[in-house]
Amino acid sequence: MQDDKLKELIKNLVQEYVAEPNRACAPIIQAGVFGTVNEAIAAAKKAQEKYEELSLEMRRKVIESIRCGMRPLINEYAQAALDETGMGRFEDKVAKLTLAINKTPGVEDLRTEAETGDNGMTLYELSAYGVIGAITPSTNPVDTLVCNAIGMLAAGNSVFFSVHPGAKNVCKQAVEKLNQLVFDACGIQNMIVTINEPSIEAAQELMKHPDVALLVVTGGPGVVRQAMTSGKKTIGAGAGNPPAIVDETANIEKAAADIVAGASFDNNILCIAEKSVIAVKDIVSYLILQMEKNGAYYVNEPDVIQKLVDLTIAENGSPSRKFIGKNASYILQEAGIAVDYDVRVIIMNVPKDHPFVVKEMLMPILPIVTTENFDEALCVGLEVEQRLLHTAVMHSQNIGRLNKAAKKFQTSIFVKNGPSYAGLGFGGEGAATFTIATPTGECTTTAKDFARRRRCVLTDGFSIR
Repeated sequence: MQDDKLKELIKNLVQEYVAEPNRACAPIIQAGVFGTVNEAIAAAKKAQEKYEELSLEMRRKVIESIRCGMRPLINEYAQAALDETGMGRFEDKVAKLTLAINKTPGVEDLRTEAETGDNGMTLYELSAYGVIGAITPSTNPVDTLVCNAIGMLAAGNSVFFSVHPGAKNVCKQAVEKLNQLVFDACGIQNMIVTINEPSIEAAQELMKHPDVALLVVTGGPGVVRQAMTSGKKTIGAGAGNPPAIVDETANIEKAAADIVAGASFDNNILCIAEKSVIAVKDIVSYLILQMEKNGAYYVNEPDVIQKLVDLTIAENGSPSRKFIGKNASYILQEAGIAVDYDVRVIIMNVPKDHPFVVKEMLMPILPIVTTENFDEALCVGLEVEQRLLHTAVMHSQNIGRLNKAAKKFQTSIFVKNGPSYAGLGFGGEGAATFTIATPTGECTTTAKDFARRRRCVLTDGFSIR
């Protein structure tokens, strides 16, 4: 038999095999991609029932297959995400996806706890929920998908991804590839599924589906609230408006570099990114100078600041979609300001009630609020953060002040003397995560959060103390 005919025969046999579990449903469009929510979840349920019988060692092989298989495709997916969404920077998307692949914990995150005594032994172990319904954003589409997939499969679950319509094509490509990598490792298809045409209605159907045991929502406050009223166990990652406080004891040169790096990373579309700076008056001028040296463009004219407001905030008061995630140089150009270098972020001095301060703009515009002293800066920072309890940043060499601010903010992530993205494990210690569950309290989620905690008791034995 000729090689071409043999390859075609093998291809047809594989396609038949992949479709076999779903013959009662409409055929799949591509690996893991279905026409309806019900078809996708039915396939994921069958897959998970097989998957939960596998050993932990096989799960480790699955996660390693995902890591190894996705690494060569990082640049391809980063470019595809940028092309489809029009948001962010290629090099930063590469960094985010690299972080998700390399630093998202796998099976090792599922730690067993034990209690022993005169009455025997009690074990606490983490086991799968079943099918997880995960809603993902357009701001971090593939990195959130990969990060969640690693954690959820490590915990023994299958997952249905309800992806943002604005990133559906790149996400479908990623789902297809992930399915192939999982199948290569363990021989089970449809552990990761989605639908061909995502929509709000499909997401609502997912939330009500009886075969979905856990909802994991990475998105805006509206969809998080809706998921939390579904009656299902929900992990919700909501909005943030992180301030960065800088006091007079800080290393101003480093603070300036860190703030510009964090606020401009992927054009500020990360929810953890610095959205405003609260600086004490003694150092604010020098801070601005150092930020300019690190690629910030300082706007000082009130009429130009107002022009930027009119340009980037829509009539309904929300940030204009035209400018979300766009380069700072493009925003300046649209405002009629010519620049001859790649501006990382636009900065300006404004009062604490300015629209750029109170709104999560999701673009490289960084307002600076000046205060008399640290105590006022902390009060303003708390006001600006709006009790979203998401992320806050502070630059100071005063341990007492850092400790006080950490206690007052009570945010899921508090970064001291570093760029905001250190809170994701990028340039900071700790696991990578792209689902920061603030409304429901799980904080930076990993495999352990996608598993049920169970208690197993053995009486009168296995205590050898």
